[in-house]
Amino acid sequence: MFDAEKIKNECTAWIRDFFDKNGPGCNAVVGISGGKDSSIVAALCVEALGKDRVIGVLMPCGEQSDLDKAKLLVDTLGIKHYIINIKDAVDGVIKNIPFELQDQSRINLPPRIRMATLYAVSQSNNGRVANTCNLSEDWVGYSTRYGDSVGDFSPCSMLTVDEVKQIGRLLGLPSVLVDKVPSDGLCGKTDEDNLGFTYAMLDRYIREGVIDDPVAKERIDTLHRRNLFKLQLMPVFKPSEV
Repeated sequence: MFDAEKIKNECTAWIRDFFDKNGPGCNAVVGISGGKDSSIVAALCVEALGKDRVIGVLMPCGEQSDLDKAKLLVDTLGIKHYIINIKDAVDGVIKNIPFELQDQSRINLPPRIRMATLYAVSQSNNGRVANTCNLSEDWVGYSTRYGDSVGDFSPCSMLTVDEVKQIGRLLGLPSVLVDKVPSDGLCGKTDEDNLGFTYAMLDRYIREGVIDDPVAKERIDTLHRRNLFKLQLMPVFKPSEV
């Protein structure tokens, strides 16, 4: 049985320990999308470090339909925040590439520019960048490599979607943030539309090894195998003699 209170307390202690060892006095810099993951990671950082040491960065690409949710989060937590529209940067890169980008390249470009933006903000504000991924998404590779898949510390990457949401409720976040239908924010579809199975199904399979739908099981297993490289260190050549 998942003990959300115990894990929340352990996680906030872990965040404090990370900063004590890797940046005493530094700020946590969190990209705020308006979804549950970034909301809960930001709230955990506030509980661990205090609101004065957490900086939220909202990065719409042109118009963002749920930007109000991101603003609600930073207002609820009372944290300093910046709104940085990345559309000009995305358009500028696309304009200067001398060939037509594939759809997936277009979809993955904004999160990679967002991560570059987060690190620019972090370096200029004595910061450490928070990764906001969860175990469920990582399990099936549902992230952009060198985009939202990276960061300096990761509070929730070993917690499933359901477990993250339980912690979010304990932190007192508005339900509209914790229970918001997750979407990729890139191509206009929900996460579950893109994946082809529900997070509830995936979470149970991860934690209990149980799944009733053989088609979904095969898809989950295939995605997990195909995307394991995202969770591993970059392969490095090791010479036989140095």
